[in-house]
Parts: sequence; C-alpha cells; structure tokens
Amino acid sequence: MSKDLSQTAYDHLWMHFTDMSSYENAPVPTIVRGEGTYIYDDKGKRYLDGLSGLFVVNAGHGRHELAETAYKQAQELAFFPIWSYAHPKAVELAERLANYAPGDLNKVFFTTGGGEAVETAWKLAKQYHKLTGNHQKYKVISRAVAYHGTPAGALSITGLPALKAPFEPLVPGAHKVPNTNIYRAPIHGDDPVAYGRWAADQIEQEILFEGPETVAAVFLEPVQNAGGCFPPPPGYFQRVREICDKYNVLLVSDEVICAFGRLGTMFACDKFDYVPDMITCAKGMTSGYSPIGACIISDRLAEPFYRDGNTFLHGYTFGGHPVSAAVGIANLDIFEREGLNQHVLDNEGAFYSTLQKLHDLPIVGDVRGNGFFYGIELVKDKATKETFNEDETERILYNAVSKGLFENGLYCRADDRGDPVVQLAPPLISDQSTFDEIESILRGVLTEAWAKI
Repeated sequence: MSKDLSQTAYDHLWMHFTDMSSYENAPVPTIVRGEGTYIYDDKGKRYLDGLSGLFVVNAGHGRHELAETAYKQAQELAFFPIWSYAHPKAVELAERLANYAPGDLNKVFFTTGGGEAVETAWKLAKQYHKLTGNHQKYKVISRAVAYHGTPAGALSITGLPALKAPFEPLVPGAHKVPNTNIYRAPIHGDDPVAYGRWAADQIEQEILFEGPETVAAVFLEPVQNAGGCFPPPPGYFQRVREICDKYNVLLVSDEVICAFGRLGTMFACDKFDYVPDMITCAKGMTSGYSPIGACIISDRLAEPFYRDGNTFLHGYTFGGHPVSAAVGIANLDIFEREGLNQHVLDNEGAFYSTLQKLHDLPIVGDVRGNGFFYGIELVKDKATKETFNEDETERILYNAVSKGLFENGLYCRADDRGDPVVQLAPPLISDQSTFDEIESILRGVLTEAWAKI
C-alpha cells in the first residue's frame, strides 16, 4: 500500500473496534490475499491466520469453488427479499440447516450476521411468550464477560460493561450470572462436576430472584468466547436444560462462533449433548465468503406464529440473500466432502497438547478450550494466578504480545475482556504443522514479553 492510500484509509475507513488515533502517524496494516491457512499483506509478508479471520474462514482461504458459486448465483438472481416470498437457495439452505440441527429445530430465520441472529432470538422469545399467554416474560439471562453482539438488544445481553457504557441506557431486562471459568472458580475449583452444578444453579437462583413469570430466555455460548474460551463443565448444560424446562424459560445456544465445525460438530450443542430451543449462528456458515446469519427455531416455538394470522414482525433486507445462501450450501458441501468436522475431532487433542507445552513459561497460567478454539491466559504470578494491572496489560499484552505476534507472522487475538488472554481459532484444515508453527511463534513472543516484566 502506498503512503497516500494508507492515509486515505485513515481519513475515510472507520475500522471497527479500533483506536483510530493509533494510525494517525502509522501505516494501516492491510491484508490483500489469503490461501489455505495463510494471509498476505500489501508488502507480500505472510502470516499464519490463527483466528480464521474472526472465527469465520473455517474452510480456509482461497476456495475458488465458493467464489465461482457466488459469481454464478449473482448472474442468475443477485437479490430478492424473503419478505412474503421465497427463492430456491434460501429454501435449500434452510432445509440443510434444519437437517443438521438437533431435536425439532426445523425453522430457519435468516439474518445477515450473528448480532442480528441474537437480536432475532430475543424478540422472538418475547413475542412467543405473549402469544402463549405469558405477557410478563421479557427478561433474559446471560453470563458475565460473554459477548453476544452489538445491536441494542444483543449488546444488552452482552456481559462486558465497558462495551455497553457508551451506549446506555440499553434494552432493559438483561441480567447476568457467573460464567464457567473454572480456572478462577470462586468455589469447587478442584471438582469440575460440582463446579458445573454450582454455575448452572446460579441461573436458577437468578430466575427465582427476578421471578420466573418475568424471565423469557437464557442465552449461552457452548464455549464462551470473551474472557478466553471457557468450556462447559461436565453436566452443566444438562442442568441448565432442566432449569429452563422447570420455569418455562427458553434456552438459546449462541453458536455464532462455535457452529460449523469450530468444535468438530456442525452445531456445538451436539458436542455437549443438549437440545436448545433456538440456535443463533453465522460466521462459519459460508466460511466468510459471503455474509449470512440465522436463528434456528424449534417447531414448538414456531407453532403459534404459524396459526391465527400471527406474524413475527421482524426482518432484514439482506436476510437469506441469494448469493450468500448459495455460498453457504457450497461451503457445507466442502465440509461434507472433505470431512472437516471429523478432521477437527481427530486433531483437537494434538492442538491442545501442542499448546500445553507453553505451560513451562512463567507467563502462561491456563490453556483452555475445545475443538479448534483455545485461549491462553497470561498471568504475572503462576502460583497465585495474579493477573496484570491496567498499565502492565497495556505494556505487556498490547505493546509486547499483540504487536510481537503480528510482527512474527501470527495473526490471532490478544485481549483483556476479562483477564489477559491470547485466543486461537485457526482454519479447520489446520494440521500438526500449523499447531507447531503457532506454538513456536507464541513461545518466542511470550518469552520476550516476560523479560519485560
């Protein structure tokens, strides 16, 4: 990129979740190409894509088949809304998703992204309860530190106060319970089963505190993203399902990141053996080759909307876009033809054990996650689990680790939403050579960062 073009980027391209002032006197990093598990910048430098773009490019970069599918569909039917009309690709993809989904989740409401899918699920939950005579049920429960999107409703469900503060007041009725970070468990930290029961029971306590007649839904990620990849303890989701059934509360499995092979199954709820009332998904559905999202809904929830002239008064112009739907179908064809889900199941242990080698570094406190989705928590004191203060986080996590990883050819996420973590979610085509490269770069950068403490 020329200096002028970089300046133009600073002047006109408002980048998301970005401190724009940091580029006032620095070039904007610009990625121009991707191939397999690698991306390339405008100077020709190669980076390992350790985050699949943004937990998105599950089938890998450079899939010409998907580009050709988009081209062909755009020539045939580039756009038509699904507001009282259908088109073949939306119908076909909806059927495909319904067949993959567990239980009676057979109705697919398309959106253009994950945040919109979460927004859809909350609105649907509220209207469902009104249609079934429970007019006071509007509140939702989610977990501390969890991220569920940026639309006003989804942001209310999000459990990150710093992200919400600039936009308050938000949608009322969103309440929080503890997450499943057993590394920092306040109780039962040495007993995963007991801890899982305790964490799930906090949901019941919150329902009782707010009043069961007022609580509409619980939103949970199978593996919580923000905070650094918190997997569920054994029995956690089974207990949550019991609680939701007991109080007529809907269980929403937010799988915007975890669906489509990230954990080795098409839908992550199958990995942990529970059936939600709704699944929200997006990202990996097309491996990022075209934007789309969806809320997948059980027949039971859909039933009152399919009678008596009732209408779900909600929709998006680009929901179920023909090009995106066609790309989604072709992407899922690749999943099946190449066995990507099984590849993750076969290799998740190798990925985890490779990252576990980093435990010999004094800065590494915990390695956790599932499938091809892991977080490495960084600490100042391994024995006490003492974390970094604000100044140390800025100096170590952002200036040393984040910049160091990118400079050394690894694109991933270093984040302090919660405690400082490095997150990794490479494309599902990754193998041992990918894992070794990730571990090698991390080892060098984390060693240098520790030397600066």
